[in-house]
Amino acid sequence: MPQSLIAPCLWFDGQAEQAARFYVSIFPDSRIDHIQRSALDYPGGKAGETILVEFTLAGLRYQALNGGAHVAFNDAISLSVACKDQAEVDRLWEALTADGGKPVQCGWLKDRFGVSWQIVPEEFAAMMRDTDPKRAKHVMQAMMHMVKLDVAELKRAFDRP
Repeated sequence: MPQSLIAPCLWFDGQAEQAARFYVSIFPDSRIDHIQRSALDYPGGKAGETILVEFTLAGLRYQALNGGAHVAFNDAISLSVACKDQAEVDRLWEALTADGGKPVQCGWLKDRFGVSWQIVPEEFAAMMRDTDPKRAKHVMQAMMHMVKLDVAELKRAFDRP
């Protein structure tokens, strides 16, 4: 049985291989599985150029397609990463915003290819699931004022009376 039957396909304008190589370089349990070169000229490129990259990112299958410039990424889809601690949040944030990536707000960023990411500490999700709605509200209020999520500040909000 295949690892998964569904693989998100990310549409790039000539940067599919570069993006896939970048992503697998920063996440553990990641690799390039296959690079497909086009047998003929196509709207996004020329014969012999990369048309599709199949890759595994943190154990999940993805595809990167060089489909051309007429489709751009937007915030309707993002890749959400659950981080074990602040150090992992910081490492991924720095890697994904490097070389033209942009911080957004509330733990969201856009990488240099235009893909939206949510970099979220696991503790944030646990605090938001707390049975005390007042504590979850404090955490949500704190998060709304952040760009990159700060675990220590979120904990202070959670513990506030």
